[in-house]
Amino acid sequence: MNRNTPLRLAYQFILAATTGVLFAGVASSARASNDTTVATFSAVGYDPATGELGVAVQSRFFAVGSVVPCAQAGVGAIASQAYANTTFGPRGLKLLREALSVQETLDLLLATDPQREQRQVGIVDAKGNSATFTGRKCQTWAGGRNGSNFAVQGNILVSEETVAAMEKAFSETKGMLGEKLMRALEEGQKAGGDARGMQSAAILIVKDGAGYGGYNDRYCDLRVDDHPEPIKELRRIFDLWKVQALIQEGYRRLEDRQYDRAIEAGRQALALDARSGESQYHLACYYSRAGNKVDALKMLRDAIGLDAKLAPRAAADSDFETLREDPEFKKLTGK
Repeated sequence: MNRNTPLRLAYQFILAATTGVLFAGVASSARASNDTTVATFSAVGYDPATGELGVAVQSRFFAVGSVVPCAQAGVGAIASQAYANTTFGPRGLKLLREALSVQETLDLLLATDPQREQRQVGIVDAKGNSATFTGRKCQTWAGGRNGSNFAVQGNILVSEETVAAMEKAFSETKGMLGEKLMRALEEGQKAGGDARGMQSAAILIVKDGAGYGGYNDRYCDLRVDDHPEPIKELRRIFDLWKVQALIQEGYRRLEDRQYDRAIEAGRQALALDARSGESQYHLACYYSRAGNKVDALKMLRDAIGLDAKLAPRAAADSDFETLREDPEFKKLTGK
C-alpha cells in the first residue's frame, strides 16, 4: 500500500495531535463516564482454514450481545467493552476495510476518544493479525492477551487466570472457530470469570455468504440475554446450531464430491443429535450419494425408526436415487 494515501496521512496527523482534541467526525463517540460498565470477558478470533471471524462474550450485564460484538466477513472482528464505545465496532471495520493495520486501527480509535483509558477493545483482522487494549482506568482485574488469530480480554475479573485460561483454550481447541470461541468462554469462567457473576452471553461468527439464503455473512448469531448460567445455555443452543451447520457442511462437501468429508460432518452432527432422526436421515443421504448402499439403508432405517414421518420424505428425496429399486428401501418408505 502507498504509505502516503490520504487515509494514512490523516491517521498520522490525528495520532500526532493533542490527545484531548476531538475531530468533527467522531465527537459523537464520547459518552458520559456514568454509563453502565460492560464488565465482561470476551474472545475475538479468526479461522484461516474457513475465513470465519467471530466474537464470543460473557458478562454480568443484561444483553451483552447487543453491545460488545461486531464483525464483517473478509474484514475483521471487534469486541468493545468496559465503558464500551459502540462506535468502535463499525468505525474499526471501516478502517480495516480501508487497509489500515489492526494496530493502526486501534490507535486511531483510541486517539479520537477522550475516555480511552476507560475502554477495553480486542481486534482481529482477516489475516489473523490481532491487538488488545485495556485502559488504565478499567476496573481490576483488567487486561488481555493476543496472538496469531485471536485476542482475549476482560475487566472486573476474579484474576488474570481468566484470560490465561481463555488463551490456552482457544489455542489448543481443535475444530471450527465457534468451538474455539465457546471453549474460551467456558474455560475462562472455570478460571474465575467476571467477579460480579453471570447474566448474559453471546457468540457472533461471520463468513462470506453464509447467512440464511446466502444473503448476508451472519453464519452464527446466538444470544442469551438473561440467564443464571448464560454460558451453559449458550453452549446448549450453540450445539443445536452446530448440528445444522455440520449438516449444511455435509451437503456442501457432496456438491464438491468430497464424500469422505461429507460423511465425517454427518457423523459429527449425529454425535450431537442422536435422538431426533434428522441427523441419521442426512447421513443416510451422504452415504447414498457416495454409493454406499449398505450404510445408507442402515442410517435410513435408524432415522425412520426414530421418526416415521421421514419415510414419505425419503421416498421423494432425490438423494436416494441410487436406492430407489432396492427392496428394503421400498419396504422402509412404503413404496
